[in-house]
Amino acid sequence: MPLTDLCPEQHRELLRQRWKAWCSAVGEAQVTQVENALDSDDRQRALARSFVGSDFFVQQCSRSPDLLYRLVGEDDLGIPVPDLAQLESEQALEKSLRQLRNRVNAEAIWRDFAGQWDIPAVCARLSELAEVTIQAALDWHREKMVERHGEPRSRAGEIQPMIVLGMGKLGARELNLSSDIDLIFAYPEPGQSDGDQYEGKKSLENQTYFQRLGQRLIKSLDAVTADGFVFRVDMRLRPYGDSGPLVSHYAALEDYYQTQGREWERYAMIKARPVAMSGEGAAESAEELMELLRPFTYRRYIDFSVIEALREMKTLIQRQVRARGLIDNIKLGRGGIREVEFIAQAFQLIRGGREPALRVRNLLKVLPQLEAGGHLPEGAAAQLREAYLLLRRVEHGVQAERDQQTQTLPPEPERREQLAFALGYQHWQSLENALVSARGVIEREFDEVIAPPEESAEISASDHWEMLWSGCARVDDRDLWLEQLHNAGYQPAAKALEAIVNLHSDRIVSALPASSRLRLDQAMPLLLAAAAEVSEPLLALERVMPLLRSILRRSAYLVLINENPPVLTQLLRLCSASPWIAEQLARHPILLDEMLDQRRLLQPSSAAQIADDLRQEMLRVDSDDLEAQMEALRHFKQGQSLRIAAQEVTGALPLMKVSDSLTWLAEAILQQSLALAWQQVTEKHGAPAGASADDMRFAIAAYGKLGGLELGHGSDLDIVFVHDAEPQQYTDGARSIDNLSFYTRLAQRLIHILQTRTLSGPLYEVDTRLRPSGNSGLLVTSLTAFEKYQRESAWTWEHQALVRARRVAGSERLGEAFEALRLTLLCERRDEQKLRDEVVEMRNKMRAHLDKSNDQQFDLKHGPGGIVDIEFMVQYAALAWAQRAPSIVRYTDNIRILESLTEAGLMPAHQAGHLIDAYKAYRSEGHRLALQQLPGVVSGDQFEAERKTVETTWQQMLG
Repeated sequence: MPLTDLCPEQHRELLRQRWKAWCSAVGEAQVTQVENALDSDDRQRALARSFVGSDFFVQQCSRSPDLLYRLVGEDDLGIPVPDLAQLESEQALEKSLRQLRNRVNAEAIWRDFAGQWDIPAVCARLSELAEVTIQAALDWHREKMVERHGEPRSRAGEIQPMIVLGMGKLGARELNLSSDIDLIFAYPEPGQSDGDQYEGKKSLENQTYFQRLGQRLIKSLDAVTADGFVFRVDMRLRPYGDSGPLVSHYAALEDYYQTQGREWERYAMIKARPVAMSGEGAAESAEELMELLRPFTYRRYIDFSVIEALREMKTLIQRQVRARGLIDNIKLGRGGIREVEFIAQAFQLIRGGREPALRVRNLLKVLPQLEAGGHLPEGAAAQLREAYLLLRRVEHGVQAERDQQTQTLPPEPERREQLAFALGYQHWQSLENALVSARGVIEREFDEVIAPPEESAEISASDHWEMLWSGCARVDDRDLWLEQLHNAGYQPAAKALEAIVNLHSDRIVSALPASSRLRLDQAMPLLLAAAAEVSEPLLALERVMPLLRSILRRSAYLVLINENPPVLTQLLRLCSASPWIAEQLARHPILLDEMLDQRRLLQPSSAAQIADDLRQEMLRVDSDDLEAQMEALRHFKQGQSLRIAAQEVTGALPLMKVSDSLTWLAEAILQQSLALAWQQVTEKHGAPAGASADDMRFAIAAYGKLGGLELGHGSDLDIVFVHDAEPQQYTDGARSIDNLSFYTRLAQRLIHILQTRTLSGPLYEVDTRLRPSGNSGLLVTSLTAFEKYQRESAWTWEHQALVRARRVAGSERLGEAFEALRLTLLCERRDEQKLRDEVVEMRNKMRAHLDKSNDQQFDLKHGPGGIVDIEFMVQYAALAWAQRAPSIVRYTDNIRILESLTEAGLMPAHQAGHLIDAYKAYRSEGHRLALQQLPGVVSGDQFEAERKTVETTWQQMLG
């Protein structure tokens, strides 16, 4: 057949291949029918253009053997409405809709390339397809919902319809071949379905009812099956975007658009129209909905208030185009489709309230109205129309090739020539010349709208981030944003974009007052740029997002970020380094104030400085307001903890100094908390004889990590309370109580101050189980009773714990007595073999219950050769040898005890040095893991040398 005679030489081989593939797929009979029908040059030329221009078209004709014959022989195949009664399953519905979609798209390609339909006709047909398929899916699923749950009704008993609004190109009947469809779902009134009136049916609230209906409708259109999809459905234009409800009732819609609707939503609402509906009274309800939305879209006056918003939108478009160099994108590039749409919709928003003639959805219909109203110069409407139609036709040609959503001209010369041939041009150069001319027309008119553009020769880095933040939700620009994020170091870029879009479309962001939204819009580009400068941008971004959400309604913090770039930089570095820091900031944004003074943030404090700072802080609080005092303590602790963590992750504080600082902080807070507790209890009951605020005859002894100056972030406080007052005597207040009851209440009040969960959380978790007799013993013990218990009843493990005990708050005099008693008890002679057996037995019990080590991982604390092994060896050495060398129990921290053992000649220096190095390494890794909020386990192949050293020493000492 002479098909190839109507085809340029360069396309003939492609045409032969595709024709051969079609012939093989449909069979000889169909081939003969089509060949007989190709009885004119026009029909043969249409076939050649369609086969060369669209692989998708060839595929559809191959799947439906009679399709090509019908297209050649008939003028219009129409859109048959699916017979829902014949569709017994959801799968049958989906198959029917997809086959209809593929057939209609194939016809649109044929009619366009054949020159039988112009672009308005093609767009109208594709829009009609969307309406038919949406309506069919809606009706089918509504019927199934009624069968299961009854009819949805208002509280007055009226059946509630569901209205589907088509936005964008669908609303304007301008759909192209691969358009998404932007939808909004609505129903008139709240209520519930009447399913409970019928046996076997379950009633649902209308919101739930219509949400399920909407979800099923989307799935029937959007899901990709073996037959492809019908339309990609985009619901992000609904109130609050992705974070909002899928379906809204009319009152909720009205409230949202009156109080929170934004200019871009007005811009989108210009093209909105009902495209499908189901339920009794649907037509009247749809009309009511459009009347409800009209005041939001069109103001009753000439709306100059929107000019600034449109000017910003226009500037954004220009920046994007310059930034991307979108020469080949016929939608987003200069002189592209979007600029024509902007020209029309800008005037519609400004003047549509006073000029009803402008309230039309279709762009081609509004252009002549704009010229007639004097808003466009004479002749401009016709020029813009022709330019727009050419761009839309080229857009269809690009998308027809592979049924892909793209507006970018193909880069390959051969594909460009195929496109030109399919659209009826002799060669690419002639099509390109036409495009250049058309885009020049649009570009000149676009630059005249609103105000002349303020051109900038260079696009700054901040411009790029501003464009990304403001346009992150636009699907058309997704590839641009991904490229920008990838180039800036965000890996993977898709995850970063998802986080940004989620925040941008978050309901809380949509609900912000204008001033707060402006501050956020200023902050986000700065944040994105600053995050790109840290080692792991995505990690920093993800960790700072909860903080951003927590300060959105307290936007003064956004001002702090906007006006203090070093604060933002430090914030991202710290959040990137530690999720613990990020979490603390998100919970307590007031801590951002700590970051204002960068020198102070990273400057370590001494114990005296911390205590003095806390005293000064407490002087600012009303001494009669306990709640305010408790909050002040918590704010101070959180601020100091943040500073210490910042100093740790930045290397300003080494490991041992970190623990020192955290320990000093706990001591200062214990002393202040005890002072508060003393004030409250003495005001009520008076004080014991000889006791005062300076010497309470009460002391707090620290055990464990606090006693050993080894506190970590989030550590509990192991403490024991002692007193030396006469237990049977009474206090001197009006409501006198015995001294033991007084000190018990003092300790209880102190624990209350420390552990109560206020708005800022607890100060510390307190553990008092190391007191004599544990939980069954008295909360407060006299020093005499403490000594008697230690000498007569204490277990070996309690003597081990005493190695790390020291006074941390309360009476200095009593504390010194406690220290002296501790030294005496630790220096008593012991049976070394019995001591060794009991220490090993206790270690084995602990390991059996607590060790998380296995073949793949090592438990830093409890694993063989880990921290506890070192601690037990130190404690054994202290208890076994202190009688010979009391100096080894002067200190309570493991490292100085090990150093003392060497000084006393009880342990070789190299052996003690190895244990110290291993202990530091374990604790350093433990601190790092704690700041990463990870458990204290590492890979089984880590610390092999340290573990071997510790286990060898264990065998030598206790094996």
